[in-house]
Amino acid sequence: MQSSVHTYQIRIKGHISDSWASWFEGLDIRREENGETLIYGKIPDQTALHGVLMIIRDLGLILVEVKCIDSESIS
Repeated sequence: MQSSVHTYQIRIKGHISDSWASWFEGLDIRREENGETLIYGKIPDQTALHGVLMIIRDLGLILVEVKCIDSESIS
């Protein structure tokens, strides 16, 4: 079975605190000048992506955009 790893950019409204950054372990976080936070990195599959999105929901963050910016197939 072949699985697919994708690199995602997830943009949320507002800046998240450092204490919340641990919820997104393995992903990079960048606070942007426009007041948004960019969470980005490789996510192994759709299940993991939905897990990240559920964390955003559970923390009460406002989702602005989810964008797949690159992909690579692995065996």
